[in-house]
Amino acid sequence: MRVEDVYTQNRRLWLRLQEKGGKQHAMPCHHNLEAYLHEYIDGAGLANNPKAMLFQTYCRASGQLTGNPLPQANAYAMIQRRAKSAGITTRVGNHTFRATGVTAYLKNGGTLERAAQMANHASTRTTQLYDRRAEEVTLGEVERVLI
Repeated sequence: MRVEDVYTQNRRLWLRLQEKGGKQHAMPCHHNLEAYLHEYIDGAGLANNPKAMLFQTYCRASGQLTGNPLPQANAYAMIQRRAKSAGITTRVGNHTFRATGVTAYLKNGGTLERAAQMANHASTRTTQLYDRRAEEVTLGEVERVLI
């Protein structure tokens, strides 16, 4: 993504995402993400450079961004480090975030059709693969098993 892929439309911040096969997908930002992105872009000094890569590597010696895109492997490693430091032992990746978003949306009364649209899925069957609501088994339910 480039800085210009974060833009304002109708007084809301939007993201333009480049997906598989060159597909573009635009989505409005959640208000929390909007605040984080504004803080990041301003703090990183990227606001006046729309063609700059949004997520960049940085030079440890200078502490400055390099202008080079952050490689996918580095982003994945960063997520793994953050998860480990937070005490999360479950494997975490981009599909984890997608599943969390879809599941949270559906738990809060969203529809499967709208979730598919937001996830840019052609079919609701694909979106159902990310729905984790059925996996929630509480300890109380497990303790009902009497042996």
